[in-house]
Amino acid sequence: MASAAPTSEPDDEPTEETALETARRQLDRAAAHLDVDPGIIERLHHPNQVHRVSVPLERDDGSTAVYTGYRAQHDSVRGPYKGGLRFHPDVTEDECIGLSMWMTWKCALMDIPFGGGKGGIVVNPKDLSVDEKERLTRRFAEELRPFIGPTKDIPAPDMGTDSQAMAWFMDAYSMQEGETQAGVVTGKPPVVGGSKGRDTAPGRSVAIIAREAIEHLGWDLEDTTVAVQGFGSVGAPAARLLDDYGATVVAVSDVNGAIYDPDGLDTHDVPTHEEEPEAVMKYDAPQKLSNEELLELDVDVLIPAAIGNVLTEENADDVKADLIVEGANGPTTSAADATFEERGIHVVPDILANAGGVTVSYFEWLQDLNHRSWSLERVHDELESEMLDAWAAVCEEVESRDVTWRDAAYIVALERVAAAHEHRGLWP
Repeated sequence: MASAAPTSEPDDEPTEETALETARRQLDRAAAHLDVDPGIIERLHHPNQVHRVSVPLERDDGSTAVYTGYRAQHDSVRGPYKGGLRFHPDVTEDECIGLSMWMTWKCALMDIPFGGGKGGIVVNPKDLSVDEKERLTRRFAEELRPFIGPTKDIPAPDMGTDSQAMAWFMDAYSMQEGETQAGVVTGKPPVVGGSKGRDTAPGRSVAIIAREAIEHLGWDLEDTTVAVQGFGSVGAPAARLLDDYGATVVAVSDVNGAIYDPDGLDTHDVPTHEEEPEAVMKYDAPQKLSNEELLELDVDVLIPAAIGNVLTEENADDVKADLIVEGANGPTTSAADATFEERGIHVVPDILANAGGVTVSYFEWLQDLNHRSWSLERVHDELESEMLDAWAAVCEEVESRDVTWRDAAYIVALERVAAAHEHRGLWP
C-alpha cells in the first residue's frame, strides 16, 4: 500500500499537487465560464463510486502477498465508465479519482458515449514474474467483476499493464460469466477482439494535434523543433509521426535520461521501450541529458509523454518551448499552468492531445459488439476525423471566449456533461 503523506513539512517547502486537486481546479475554472447549475458542478466534484479491493497473490516461491486495488467510477451520465488499469507502486485512491475525472472530460470532449473510470493496483510490476502478473491480473478481474462489464465499466491498459494483461483480464471475466465477453476491456491483442492501431493511438493523436496547433500558430512544420519526454507507447509514435510530417525531433528520453541532436534524430532508428527496454541512452547521439534538462531545452514544441507532474512551479520559468502538447496524463500542475499562461506559452491539454487511446478503444468496443473488425486504414481515417472535429470545437471556444486551450477543452467537455445531467435529472 502507498505510504501516508508526511504530517510535518516545512511551510516553505512546496507540496506536490495531486491529480484530484488538479482535476477539481480545472473543473471549477471551466464552470466559471458557463451557466451551469451549481448542483451539477458539486456532483461532478465527486466520483459516483470508488471500489477498494484486496487482491491476494500466490508468489512463485509459494508465499502469499496481498495487494490493494482500486476502481474509481466518476460519472456515467453519457455512458459506461471507461478508463485504464495501472500497476504502479504509487497508485492511490485520490489519484484514481482524479484520473477518472479526466476520463469523463476526455470522453465528452471526443463526444463518445462513455463516462470516466480509472483503477489500479499498488504494486511494482517489475517485481513480478510473468506468471505472477498473470495471476494477479486474473484475480483483480474477479475482485472487480461485480462492478464492471461491457455496458457498465470497460477497463483498458495503462502504466504497468499492456494488451496481454487485457487478454488475461478478459479471459478471467469471460470464464466466470460462462461466455466470451470481448467488450469487457479494450486494448486487447487483435487476435482476441482488439482493434488494429489501438497500441499507437494515443501517440498518433498527440502528433495530429501537435501538427494542427503548429499550423494554427502559423509556424512552418518543417522549421519546427520538438523534444519528447518519454519514448514509450505514447511518446515514440508521436515522435515518429511528427518526424514523418516533417518536424525536427531533436530530443527523446526514457527513464534513464535523454539523447539530444540539434540537427534532428532519426526517430525510427531509436529503439522504443517496447522494442528494447531502456535503450534510449545506449543510442549514439551527440549529447546525453537528464529528463529534467530535456524539459528546459530551447525548442518550439515540448511533448511531456512519460509521467504526471513533471512541469511544476519549480521548473515552469525555465521551460523555453513556445508550445506544450501533453502526451502523458496530468504532466502540468495548476501552478505551472498559471505560469505558462502568464508567459504566453500555449498548452494543449492531455484530455485532447492523447485522446486517441480512448477514441480507438471506442472503435474497439464497437467492433466487439458488432463482431466485425476494421482495417488499420479505417481506424486511422476515423481517428483523424474524430481528432479534427474535437480540435475544431476547442479552437472555436478559444477564439470566441479568448481562453486558453486547456480551459476551452474543459468548457466543451463540461458543457456536454452538464447538458446530459440537466436532461436526465437527479434520481430522488
